[in-house]
Amino acid sequence: MKKFIRIGLDLGKNYFQVHGLESESGAAMTRKLSRAKVLGLFAGLAPCRVGMEACGSAHYWARELAALGHEPVLIAPAYVKPYVKRCKSDAADAAAICEAMSRPNMRFVPVKSADQQAVLMLHKTRELLIEQRTMSVNALRGHLAEFGLVAAKGIEHVGELRALAHEDGRLPRIAKAAAGQIGRHLDEIDASIQAIEGEIAKEHAQNQMSRLIDEIPAFGPLVASAIAASVPDPTVFRSGRDFAAWLGLTPRQDSTGGKTTLGPITKKGNPYLRKMLVVGARSVLHVAHKRKGALAEWIVKMRANKKERVAAVALANKLARICWAMMSSGECFRGEIYAKA
Repeated sequence: MKKFIRIGLDLGKNYFQVHGLESESGAAMTRKLSRAKVLGLFAGLAPCRVGMEACGSAHYWARELAALGHEPVLIAPAYVKPYVKRCKSDAADAAAICEAMSRPNMRFVPVKSADQQAVLMLHKTRELLIEQRTMSVNALRGHLAEFGLVAAKGIEHVGELRALAHEDGRLPRIAKAAAGQIGRHLDEIDASIQAIEGEIAKEHAQNQMSRLIDEIPAFGPLVASAIAASVPDPTVFRSGRDFAAWLGLTPRQDSTGGKTTLGPITKKGNPYLRKMLVVGARSVLHVAHKRKGALAEWIVKMRANKKERVAAVALANKLARICWAMMSSGECFRGEIYAKA
């Protein structure tokens, strides 16, 4: 059984490139494989470390390789790019992965389980349906405005708009039929969103970590289940600030010569989690004055000195740090810092 100290695997749709090293100074093994032959090759190799870019299907292949006894590690593509020599190719990418994974300070992406990916699929499907609902509502508003039928803004006023389309005699029969079709499509989307949210709530009730962080202000089943599924191992972050930086909630640095210059937030990491945290934080800002405790006092004081959007991002940053601390320690949320007055 052939032994390698590490292997770089460049993933693809139909073909995969392998770059393996038997020793640091030895010759490299390079091979191009079809999808059907990947597991067969690794089944005949002694267990070793296998590096891949954290891209589409990476978590699936990591689970499959782990089942064969190997140690899969996932690397963000941005961390692999500096090690690509000259022109880009599959072979160069595999060699770059093999080199990047050997760096002592390299950061790796935790491998997600199939259940965690399934929960994230629910969230992404819900997000897609919400986008489709927004598109349909905007289309309905635009079409009916051409006939002088207008309703107030907001998703809660769509019913009023649909009633106008159904009852107004100025609307031609063909246009009324088209508006009715859009309305029925909106009903189907709403039913699908409710069904998905029900599945998310069921998964949330069965997940101990999700129920733990649900106690944090601005969190709920949606936010808690998304974070629990996206962060399988909180210990990969050294601190709460690292977790907040991964979410893109920390200032961008442009420092040199000993002078520190901070700018707007970086917006790195997961935009879905960041968006939900900021939206949840904005809702907390409006009710914090009705609470008591250290966190409530900090929120009220900050809101008095900052613009609402800046305050919302700052609060989202603090809530993210609290979330990391709870996930790392298993400690429950300290209710006395944000208690009812």
